[in-house]
Amino acid sequence: MRKSGLTDQALCRAVAEMAAGLIDADLGSGIVKKRIALPGRGKSGGARTIVATNKGSRWFFVFGFEKNERANIGDGELEALQAIAADLLSRPPQQLDAAVADGTLSEICNGN
Repeated sequence: MRKSGLTDQALCRAVAEMAAGLIDADLGSGIVKKRIALPGRGKSGGARTIVATNKGSRWFFVFGFEKNERANIGDGELEALQAIAADLLSRPPQQLDAAVADGTLSEICNGN
């Protein structure tokens, strides 16, 4: 996804949209799908992101792909992503802060 032109700013805008209820698909168990526009391609030809969320204060981008790379995620992938969501969403704030500090997780937006 790094070569796609998807920026942290675009991801932050996507979080703001999702927080306002603009989610493209709720895949269950804390996983949602959100389309994000790519430069020159818009949302319909852009990126698809898979987000682990409590639909409140926690939004974790856990997977992304361009529409021209693949149509969707498979059932097995969804199950694995739901397990990742359960793990991330159950972690206390101190553990998340430590994961950001040691580079295991990357934080964007920072409340902005």
